[in-house]
Amino acid sequence: MNIRTTLIAASAVVALAAPAALAHRMWMIASSTTVSGADNWVTVDAAVSNDLFFFDHQPIRVVPTVTQPDGTEGTVENHSIGKFRATFDVHLTQQGTYKIGALSQNVFGSYKLNGESKMIPRGTTVDKLASVIPAGATDVQTSESVSRNEIFVTQGAPTNTVFKTSGKGIELVPVTHPNDLVVGEAATFQFLLDGKPAPNLFVTVIPGGIRYRDNLKQQDLKTGADGKVSINWPDPGLYWVNVTPNRPREEGPGPGAGAPGAGGPQGAGRPSGPPQRRVSYVTTVEVLAP
Repeated sequence: MNIRTTLIAASAVVALAAPAALAHRMWMIASSTTVSGADNWVTVDAAVSNDLFFFDHQPIRVVPTVTQPDGTEGTVENHSIGKFRATFDVHLTQQGTYKIGALSQNVFGSYKLNGESKMIPRGTTVDKLASVIPAGATDVQTSESVSRNEIFVTQGAPTNTVFKTSGKGIELVPVTHPNDLVVGEAATFQFLLDGKPAPNLFVTVIPGGIRYRDNLKQQDLKTGADGKVSINWPDPGLYWVNVTPNRPREEGPGPGAGAPGAGGPQGAGRPSGPPQRRVSYVTTVEVLAP
């Protein structure tokens, strides 16, 4: 049995033993992260998968948004949702850095009706909460999920307008611009939680290509008291960066096992009582050779 077959078998065992939400990673990648000139297009793939940047599970269904370098809202064109991925195009007409993101804000929890426990339907948004809880429900317990997935594309010289924060969930305030990353040069990113520098966030960094290697080359880092973290890039290529207040789930054998940095409830052993708020941040960055 070759190593790839062994790894697939091991991954299958882990996937059966772990919740589906913890078995996959969410990501977006652009066809280019830096371009020259004044009129360009980029195509973006958006998916949830086991093997980073390989389409093997499901598309991201949240409608993406575009923030242009001047802070105005851009347009997503040719948005298409397929079986394993979503794709869309963004027309770059301004000089500077664009933010392309997918923000998911949901409410989860439970209630009792006639003595029977019921779960709030998955994907319920704040504005729909009242409509999904029936009259007569008791012991209503709810919490919030804020999941932010964003990437950055620069036409010409990098700019910082798109990094204006909303004060909601985990957000990136870069000290090092995410479109100016080079092998051998450590990057410093600052992360805010609800608008304030967030210490002790877990930061997971994994280079792409894990489908073809048995070593994740994963970095497990934490933000300091000022919410900042320093990341070293050993090789050029695409890197997946995930940030969560929760300790990442330990990785099982093989490149597809588990979901490091997934955060959120861990199944067995989760704390009892009211549901805990879930927040997470994901970005994909490109690191160039020196």
